[in-house]
Amino acid sequence: MRKLLLPLMGIVLLVACNNEKPAEKKDAAVAPATESKEAAPAEFADKKFGEMAGKQLDALTAGDVDGWMSAYADNAVYVWNYGDSLAGKKAITDYWKNRRANVIDSITFSNRVFLPVKVNKPQSVEQPGNWVLCWYLTNAKYKNGKRMVQWIHTDIHYDANDKIDRLIQYVDRSLINAALAK
Repeated sequence: MRKLLLPLMGIVLLVACNNEKPAEKKDAAVAPATESKEAAPAEFADKKFGEMAGKQLDALTAGDVDGWMSAYADNAVYVWNYGDSLAGKKAITDYWKNRRANVIDSITFSNRVFLPVKVNKPQSVEQPGNWVLCWYLTNAKYKNGKRMVQWIHTDIHYDANDKIDRLIQYVDRSLINAALAK
């Protein structure tokens, strides 16, 4: 019995005297799992993209369409969920200049949420690269004196030069039409 007890006590003593911290053990165990050669399908993008989207809304609120359009690439496409779209920076600029000069008296965007996402491996039709998913409460007063308030969701894609090349906006067009009705 003494022959078995002595080696067993030695093992207990070695385990009890181990000075390695539990956090080090945990990190060592986690390291191989996080070292992946293949990128995740999507990940958080640089927060600068959310800040850029916020500045664009600030410019549109101020009526500075040229400042708002400075973030757009020449080949940009602006798409609405109900099927309409504009292609090219000039077409988008003309549309918004007309809207701000002749249709919209004032517009604000509150309760803003910006989620920058980098798509590494598209899961369907989205483009790879940097996107910002935006949510905000839009309050527009039209030249006819009527108001429209609704939550709008916008997806913004940035090209390799950090310019907007695709914007998809999800709006309830019936609320806009009701506010513009005579």
